[in-house]
Amino acid sequence: MNALLGVIFHFLGGFSSGSFYLPYKKVRGWKWETFWLIGGVFSWIIVPPLAAFLTIPDFWTIIRNESSSIVGLTFLFGALWGIGGFMYGLGVRYLGVALGSSIMLGLTMVIGSLVPSVFYEFSPRAGKDSIGLMISSSWGQMVLLGLFVCVIGIIISGRAGVMKDQELQHESADPHGIPVKTEYKFGLGLTVAIISGILSACFNFGLEAGKPMAHVANAAWKTAHPGHGEFLFQNNVTYIVVLWGGMASNLMGCLFLSVKNKSYTDYTRKDVPVAKNILFCALAGTMWFLQFFFYGMGESKMGNGPSSWILHMAFIILIANLWGVIIKEWKGVSKKTISTIVMGMIIMFVSILIVGYGNSLR
Repeated sequence: MNALLGVIFHFLGGFSSGSFYLPYKKVRGWKWETFWLIGGVFSWIIVPPLAAFLTIPDFWTIIRNESSSIVGLTFLFGALWGIGGFMYGLGVRYLGVALGSSIMLGLTMVIGSLVPSVFYEFSPRAGKDSIGLMISSSWGQMVLLGLFVCVIGIIISGRAGVMKDQELQHESADPHGIPVKTEYKFGLGLTVAIISGILSACFNFGLEAGKPMAHVANAAWKTAHPGHGEFLFQNNVTYIVVLWGGMASNLMGCLFLSVKNKSYTDYTRKDVPVAKNILFCALAGTMWFLQFFFYGMGESKMGNGPSSWILHMAFIILIANLWGVIIKEWKGVSKKTISTIVMGMIIMFVSILIVGYGNSLR
């Protein structure tokens, strides 16, 4: 039952992440860095403390009482994750949307799911899954198989994206619907994509580093609610610190672009619907945070091991591709290309079933 609930919660998180860019398409007259920063204020600064307040009333006390080393490391991983996300744009610029996204998301999935388990193989910790344990157990082997199958699905989906771009022969758009000028430079693009994929996986490392704060919230809740299992919202306190780091790096990047592009005037322009833009940014930012809200719920049922991260990333990619079909981004392509993207989506869905089944064997 825990495995099933974990899959459902991760689906809700993946749906939120795979859908959050849709409100940004309604923003008018603002450059990318303008609406990204406004949305970020909600997703990094406003909504996380509100979610923590509603679920963990004493979350500030937990953060203040935690050691500076743990808070600092959690913040650092959040900042590195933020840099990785910001570098995503360079990856799609030099490799194209399809190939760049496939490489970066694939690396984020593999690194974020396996590196912690490798670390715990050499530095064992109670309650943490090591890579050796996974390889030697039937449930772990199924989870690793699911990871392998999902990577195959990502590669096939990336291939479909390349075929689409070649057939339609028009300017690509990033996941937020913003036109991307592609300057194909494979060597440079691959380097940027690898760095982005590695740094983007740091979000999962931040959750691991800040786990002591979640443990405090979990212990307090279990004391107040004996016999009710694990606290679904224990990670909400950790998210605050991780997202502080993400906000710091994204703020610097957005301010740099604002000065470079002189887009800081967007906020005071009278020829754009400022109120509506802020509303759509708030909606997008809130949806973006909800991915982690539900991720935390799924993690409480499955553990913050490879399974949770694989399911989280797989659902994001699957839902994003589904939206691409629904809003007719694939209109006009050949049947072969449609068959390729459908095959990739089916394979990723199968990988989700495999990972879910692996967790049911624990």
